[in-house]
Amino acid sequence: MLHGTQTIGDNGNLWIGGVDTAKLAQVFGTPLYIYDTALIKEKIRTFKDAFAAYAHLDWQVAYASKAFSTVAMVQLVRDFGLSLDVVSGGELYTALKAGFPREKIHFNGNNKSDEELALALDAEIGAVIVDNFHELNTLERMCSARSQEMDILLRVTPGVEAHTHEFIMTGQDDTKFGFNLDNGSAEEAVRLAVQSPHLVPKGIHCHIGSQIFEPEAFVQAIRTVYRYAGEWKERVGFVMDVLNVGGGFGIRYTAADHPLSVKQYIDPIVAATKSASRDHGLPVPAIWIEPGRSIVGEAGTTLYTLGSSKEIPGVRKYISVDGGMADNIRPALYQADYESVVANRASEPADETVTVAGKCCETGDVLIKNAKVPKTSTSGDLLAVFCTGAYGYSMASHYNRLPNPAVVFVEEGEATLVVRRESYADLIRNDLPLKTLSCHE
Repeated sequence: MLHGTQTIGDNGNLWIGGVDTAKLAQVFGTPLYIYDTALIKEKIRTFKDAFAAYAHLDWQVAYASKAFSTVAMVQLVRDFGLSLDVVSGGELYTALKAGFPREKIHFNGNNKSDEELALALDAEIGAVIVDNFHELNTLERMCSARSQEMDILLRVTPGVEAHTHEFIMTGQDDTKFGFNLDNGSAEEAVRLAVQSPHLVPKGIHCHIGSQIFEPEAFVQAIRTVYRYAGEWKERVGFVMDVLNVGGGFGIRYTAADHPLSVKQYIDPIVAATKSASRDHGLPVPAIWIEPGRSIVGEAGTTLYTLGSSKEIPGVRKYISVDGGMADNIRPALYQADYESVVANRASEPADETVTVAGKCCETGDVLIKNAKVPKTSTSGDLLAVFCTGAYGYSMASHYNRLPNPAVVFVEEGEATLVVRRESYADLIRNDLPLKTLSCHE
């Protein structure tokens, strides 16, 4: 399963962006995150084109930076004219250091600290997406103390359960995110926002989950929001200028995944918004979306070096790599599936089924349960795991004191290092030595 610019070269190796992965391993080491930036750009253009087909429609595509956030990635998104969704002070700080236009930054998240909100107010970002009453009150208090206004969206839970893993569903009633529509808390939040002298309620935000393979859940969420939005106009004088339907557009990790084209998601979203606006006598708002995984997921490949192996007759054969759950927690966290290829034997028949294990000291550190590899595969070979561009680097940890891998962008035969590999010295950079405590006063 090849994506984007991935090819098998005349030497039998996997190439990405016109660069031999064996050469990348030699220069940058493994584990290594490799990003096909031509494919990222293609994905961005596809989202923009889907909206540009609609004349007189106001819209924004905001890259959800939680999927993969580095200075270089934020700058790439900036150069292609997208907005940016951040969910922490760290992501916001990265965006500011990358020179991202502040007015195009949206700050999401369910528990923003005072320090994070202060950073957003200092930067005068485009909008804060308010998640709960505590944040609503805190933001009003802080804005009042500064005599500053801030545009906000109110995040609501539309009670829609998308068909995805329970850990990544967010639109159902029982979730930590947002104001509930059914119990009246959303209307109360709208009322408080409208009455606030410093907060400017621009619209409504809802996000129903991730890895969604059908547009019906988005349509249902939009219709649900409008059932209440029509009443809010009469009761509290609120009209949406913006409807943000979040992200969650699915990608193809394995042959079992069948995502729709971007257009097949966007067209029903636009149609449902226009229809609901007409039905409830409301103007058509600007439509915002927040794709993350669907922009970078398929563009990322993680390259490992094979090490030890273990065969249990009649059970399975394990092959181990020099990374694992520390650089890709998704298989251990919610049983995510991946496909792979032995990168330096990519032209050879994959005639053996193995389980790819990581090197972390956990039985559950398994990256792929049934990987196909050539029987000739041996220690020192390179394993390329596909579609790791989202939530690999961004969820990486230092478990077992493993340094984080390097990140390279590849395109048109050039490889650019955008994140240096951590050293052991980096791991203890913030550690402090134990001081001897005295019992004497």
